[in-house]
Amino acid sequence: TECEKEPGSLLWIFVMVGNIVRGMGETPIMPLGISYLEDFAKAENSPFYLACLHTATVIGPFLGLLLASFCAELFVDIGSVSADEITITATDARWVGAWWLGILICALLNLLVGIPFWFLPKSLVKEGETSEPEEASEKSLAQLQENDKNETKQTIHAEQWVIPFIQHQTNSWHYFLPDFIPFLKALFHNPVYMLFICITVLQFSAFDGMISFMPKYLEQQFGKSASDAIFLIGVYNLPVLCVGYFSGGLFMKKFKINIYQAANIAFWVSLLEYLLYFAAYWTVCDTSPVAGLTVSYQ
Repeated sequence: TECEKEPGSLLWIFVMVGNIVRGMGETPIMPLGISYLEDFAKAENSPFYLACLHTATVIGPFLGLLLASFCAELFVDIGSVSADEITITATDARWVGAWWLGILICALLNLLVGIPFWFLPKSLVKEGETSEPEEASEKSLAQLQENDKNETKQTIHAEQWVIPFIQHQTNSWHYFLPDFIPFLKALFHNPVYMLFICITVLQFSAFDGMISFMPKYLEQQFGKSASDAIFLIGVYNLPVLCVGYFSGGLFMKKFKINIYQAANIAFWVSLLEYLLYFAAYWTVCDTSPVAGLTVSYQ
């Protein structure tokens, strides 16, 4: 008998490296983008702009799920295999959609969208202020930076390391590590920051769990194809998040909600959300008959 060689490929390494590079490019958008808005927007308009930013981060996955739903309807070897030669349908468990097509389309779009970032100015005139001559503008910018430094010193305890960290930051690890480690240690000892991190981890873990396992549940429980399951998740979940982000930003802008009031609102809304999720334990569907598990083979 001839030895059978198990199929294998190392192409998954390219996918992994691509995701790492994508994450490196996407990560600075949120912290730097939020700082960019906070520095040059009015205090009463800042929540609305942040809501628009977070709404855009939800619209992206929504469009991505629609694109994935379309690609899942196409066979993985599209272009090299004739449609007449395919004998299975999208509802078959052996069906593999054109997952790679969505990655190529999104990569091209990311490249095109990233080009305008090269033309963003280093600084802007603060919202509500009129443009001034160049010398006066530089003087205002210096005063703005000085005010930002003074405000930073008066905030949370962890930020006492930020200014030395920025002043001494160089490309040398000799200067980087002595400043970074105390800054990180002080940040981990900040209870407000750590509580916010824990809440964020819980929220994203629940959302990622739904995105990862809900499509397969819809396929097995309701007999939906992968394309239909992805489409349903995108339509029924993400638009509601967009409405929540946008309406929350408008609410804070209109009523000028401060940080303490925003924290109270977030607590009660989150509590209501968890109670509604808890009610899902009583919405149990009938188990589909599976030969050998729930019913006998006869």
